[in-house]
Amino acid sequence: MSIISNFNEEKKEKVLEDLTWNVKQIQDNLLKEIITLNAETEYLQDYLHGSSVKELFKKNLPIVTYKDVKPYIDRVVNGEPSTIISAIPTTTFLRSSGTSGGAQNYIPSNNKFLEGYAFLYDLRMLVISKHVKGVEKGKGMMFFLTCLETTAAGGLPIETASSNFLKSDYFKNRPNNWYYSYTSPDEVMLGSLVRAIKVLEDSWKDLCSDIRSGHLSERITDSCCRNSVSIILGGQPRPELSDEIQKFCSQKSWKGIMTMLWPQTKCIEAVATGSMAKYVPILKYYCNDLPLFSPTYTSSETVFGVNLDPLCKPEDVSYTLMPNLSYFEFIPTEGDNDDIVDLADVKLGCSYLLLVTNLWGLYRMKIGDILQVTGFYNKAPQFRFLRREGVVLNIQTDLTNEEDLFKAVNRAKMVLDSSDLRLIDFTSYADISTSPGHYEIYWEVKAINQDIKDLEFDEKTFLECCLVMEDSLDDEYKECRLYRSVGPLEIRVVNDGTFDSLMDLYISKGGAITQYKTPTCITSEKSLQVLETNVVARFSNTH
Repeated sequence: MSIISNFNEEKKEKVLEDLTWNVKQIQDNLLKEIITLNAETEYLQDYLHGSSVKELFKKNLPIVTYKDVKPYIDRVVNGEPSTIISAIPTTTFLRSSGTSGGAQNYIPSNNKFLEGYAFLYDLRMLVISKHVKGVEKGKGMMFFLTCLETTAAGGLPIETASSNFLKSDYFKNRPNNWYYSYTSPDEVMLGSLVRAIKVLEDSWKDLCSDIRSGHLSERITDSCCRNSVSIILGGQPRPELSDEIQKFCSQKSWKGIMTMLWPQTKCIEAVATGSMAKYVPILKYYCNDLPLFSPTYTSSETVFGVNLDPLCKPEDVSYTLMPNLSYFEFIPTEGDNDDIVDLADVKLGCSYLLLVTNLWGLYRMKIGDILQVTGFYNKAPQFRFLRREGVVLNIQTDLTNEEDLFKAVNRAKMVLDSSDLRLIDFTSYADISTSPGHYEIYWEVKAINQDIKDLEFDEKTFLECCLVMEDSLDDEYKECRLYRSVGPLEIRVVNDGTFDSLMDLYISKGGAITQYKTPTCITSEKSLQVLETNVVARFSNTH
């Protein structure tokens, strides 16, 4: 439980108000706590020599990336004392995704991280109960996914941030209230909602068979899962329920399937920003435009904040950063990059690269996220996630970032929606093997009423998608196209399941399924091979 878990709503509201009115004081106090507590660590001694003065911290301590501090972290991974970087003992290493911008990183962590994670969970409960009428009278159907932990050379566990929290006492001993009351036992955990629906699409006949017989089939081999689900089934046949599920799932179109199967659903809670934004249209398709609440902003490095306006449109989501979680600094993306500002000093409308200092061993580290200030809740800034730093397509002088690519794909998707196809997932590749080089956009699409293998693609529709995407990109790209230094954008349609194969490749290399996000841009030769061997159609405007 967090420090506010047993508070009533009035007390939780007061905590939120205190935090958001006293941003500067809380941040300054937290920084002093961090550098005082860790003054004798090897890392801070190298730069501060025992001082806990804020001005010296900002003057002497370098701004770093993970690559810069990896030698220190690797020593702890290999068994040296965690006092190299943190006075509070490291208990776990959190594995980052490695899908947005590079290889997997191992982030040191301790109970302070878990406290922050639990704190944000309790704030989520406060926010959603204020905005969604009657939600506290029901239960949550939560799709969690944990993965097996591995062990570092020094003996400490390595796992993902979400797995670390779900296995912790903070989650196991969670409060007994409506928000933490779930429809399924803890032993049954799945992944994201989109992935869960895909599993249902592939396996609903087996599900119906199990419900009809009252017994779990032998295809489920995990003993904990088998035992917990078998207790629910209880050996009692339920043919009427099986027939009802079959009636909905056997329909050709799955539009609104969530509200058919669970008609009392009040809202959907899912991450809808950053690289997950591309799944919003498919979620809306399945969920019949139920309110989509993107609740919190978290990473392996720290927990940041909460969305205080849960019923806003997914594209308008902003997160209010909580000043008690980590010490935050911001590098302006325009103007003087040396003018680093504190959380209390960011300006409305400006964009910044985020730095984090925390109580588990990270100091002035670039997270790689670029945020824009959209407003303030009391004195606490609210941020919209813009993009990851440096994730771009580039051939010549063109620089297409993640945000611009998402916008272009979403505009092209509107053209695709007029046909009988839905976009399931996409990625991209800057092909410089041709002259001139060009952008390749890989699409996995799903035919509503037909198997993709039997589908004849409408060339006119896909060529229009190519034109719309190119028209959506910036002026520099268009100038490159005008002078033919960049070739025509190409859409390559791939087989059903190709993006699952891409995920399988990531997992086979040691990645965690809980951390996987389809990369916006492909840089791996093996990943490119997976895509290329599954291409079923190519479309390009040759002008």
